[in-house]
Amino acid sequence: MLEMRGITKRFPGVLASDNVSFDVYPGEVHTLLGENGAGKSTLMKILYGLYEADEGEVLLNGQPLEIHDPTDAIGHGIGMIHQHFMLVPTLTVAENVALGLKSSKGIRTDLDVVSARIQELSEIYGLKVDPNAYIWQMAVGEQQRVEIIKALYREAKLLILDEPTAVLTPQEVDQLFITLRQLRDDGRGLIFISHKLHEVLALSTRITVLRHGRVTGSVPAEGATRESLAQMMVGRAVKLAPDKAEAQPTDVRLEVENLRVLRDRGEEGVRGLNLEVRAGEIMGVAGVSGNGQMLLAEAIAGLREVSSGSIKIAGTDVVGMTPKEVRGAGLAYVPEKRMKDGAISEFTVAENMLLIDHYESEFLSRGLYDFGRINKHCQQLVDEYAVKTPSLDTPARNLSGGNIQKMIIARELSGTPEVLVAAQPTRGVDIGAAEYIHQRLIEQRDQNTAILMISEDLDEVFGVSDRVAVMYEGRIMGIIDPKTTTREQVGLMMAGVSAEQALA
Repeated sequence: MLEMRGITKRFPGVLASDNVSFDVYPGEVHTLLGENGAGKSTLMKILYGLYEADEGEVLLNGQPLEIHDPTDAIGHGIGMIHQHFMLVPTLTVAENVALGLKSSKGIRTDLDVVSARIQELSEIYGLKVDPNAYIWQMAVGEQQRVEIIKALYREAKLLILDEPTAVLTPQEVDQLFITLRQLRDDGRGLIFISHKLHEVLALSTRITVLRHGRVTGSVPAEGATRESLAQMMVGRAVKLAPDKAEAQPTDVRLEVENLRVLRDRGEEGVRGLNLEVRAGEIMGVAGVSGNGQMLLAEAIAGLREVSSGSIKIAGTDVVGMTPKEVRGAGLAYVPEKRMKDGAISEFTVAENMLLIDHYESEFLSRGLYDFGRINKHCQQLVDEYAVKTPSLDTPARNLSGGNIQKMIIARELSGTPEVLVAAQPTRGVDIGAAEYIHQRLIEQRDQNTAILMISEDLDEVFGVSDRVAVMYEGRIMGIIDPKTTTREQVGLMMAGVSAEQALA
């Protein structure tokens, strides 16, 4: 169905795709696997008409294909399901599907015709959606069904799925995979982009791995393992589950009582939440994105106003304190958006590592910075946390995502925090960096720090946490032991089922 031959794409200073060849047959799911920056998105953007290749050719059904923009791609039966949905929230399902298409009734809209076809596609593929429902009223899983229906309505024969499970519960993932397998069995070609190895193995027919813009191998899914795929991605053996001894928790260091926090638009996002984290344990927080996890983290860090309730760090109520005062009470904070909230891209590695300690007397001499001490301190952190950087003077923007994250973690743990809040600590970093970060979190736990780890990656939550709090719509649905609870049970709680029902 599809052949991409010798695709090369250069950006200033970067060879994003280096002579990459990739193909798809009708009736198969061919997964494109690789770390961030491996070249997956570049290759797919070339196929979808968002980029033009510098070298190479694309053939569809044996015929050379020139794609200059997404309209060309759609016209040739290529559809793309984006990770961040391309839907207009204030329009209905039918209106979103009809956008950009000619009406069969001339200048009048034909939403009745569109709605009838949506109903037909819904029944064929088990994509239950109401054509008259507004997008803003729909759950995330329903919105994704709308994206798939949009592509099918345009008669897409080749579907690109870019991280389609990133915002879904395990149950929604299972339902999506049923639909994708049906599309495959109908003779469509599917390109699946993901970094979740268990999902890749569950869905794929073939798997092609990219590293540094090059193909490192292409294998049948049958017979492949998570370990073998991880090694192809990184170039060495990787521990997918961190080594850790049983936790030895002691006293409560973080205590959240009846916490209520408002979202930016004024509605309540955290609703009477209660939580305790003890020294010497990692409390994971699981939940689908947007259920109040980030509001909780920002409230603890002093970055968001609290409507009511208390947050105690080592016995001190920090509600109403400035972020600097909260840090003084014993908090270390690794934010979700590392380049927005965790680092300053124009600052050097050394300057970023000093951001929270720049006023400390140990770095001052007669009121001026002592750069000798500062450089010695920063070099020790770079060495200890294996931050790969050409020098301490390198701007943070020039580091990879994994090394920026290690730089932030090194800075946050350079003191002796009572409590560490780590939000999405390995999002967007490669497997090797994630392995290293997980080990550092466990080491910090064993140094008697109380750690609250917020993550939407269930592999991470189950592998690193000692206990797991499941959030849904701003509330804790229950706290579970990851050793005795299944993903399916946690998935039910993530969808709003009470712990008593989910664990029954």
